Amino acid sequence: MANPSEPTVVAARPESRYGKPRRGPSRTVLAVLAVLVVVLGLLIAWAGYQRLGTSDVKGELASFELIDDRTVEVTLSVTREDPSQPVVCIVRGRSLDGSETGRRELLVEPSTEKTVQVRALVKTTRPPVVGDAYGCGTDIPDYLRAPW
Repeated sequence: MANPSEPTVVAARPESRYGKPRRGPSRTVLAVLAVLVVVLGLLIAWAGYQRLGTSDVKGELASFELIDDRTVEVTLSVTREDPSQPVVCIVRGRSLDGSETGRRELLVEPSTEKTVQVRALVKTTRPPVVGDAYGCGTDIPDYLRAPW
């Protein structure tokens, strides 16, 4: 049995037989890993841009008018790449504290113009102070489509 107070001696590997011990990954491995990290970062950035950065339709608030203490009329400018396709936009009314107090989905019918203006009345649960454009998209819910 070895004495725990004595240091353990480890035999050195013969350098002539096994070569010099390596100190870490080679430069080639580090270069390949660096290239992979850059390529992966570019793929993630591209995917994010495709998903969030481009849109076939854009809705911007043109104006709003406070009708009464429960109604706001929102006018929206809708621009789309393909005006022959219908789109859906969401407009809303907001109260003094900034909270959403009313919302309406709006079907924008096909048109010959790339940019059209649409108006919608939004009923609110509290007095509105502003009308707002939440956004537009091409994924139209079934309940907004006309029955065939």
